[in-house]
Amino acid sequence: MTVDEIRVDQLRHGDTAVLIDVRSPGEYAEGHLPGAVNVPLDDLDTVIARYAGQDVVTVCRSGARSAIAARMLAAAGARVRSLAGGTEAWRQAGRPVETGR
Repeated sequence: MTVDEIRVDQLRHGDTAVLIDVRSPGEYAEGHLPGAVNVPLDDLDTVIARYAGQDVVTVCRSGARSAIAARMLAAAGARVRSLAGGTEAWRQAGRPVETGR
């Protein structure tokens, strides 16, 4: 199953998609997209059903883990895209990050 990607410049303020950051809590606390929810990839299967039928964008550091999470979420019925380049691309584009939990 292939997963659609979304580029940083396509992700707009006010987008109604749920942002799920699949990195570890420590990585998340160091800097994440504003409004992103932290659900580590290893824990995703325990909460995956709650995202069925929802628009979701998955995020990690560079895009690899978020692609895995996106495939899992799509199989569970979510409409999902993975952020190309992850938080690294987000930062390089000069976009703001939040720190802490």
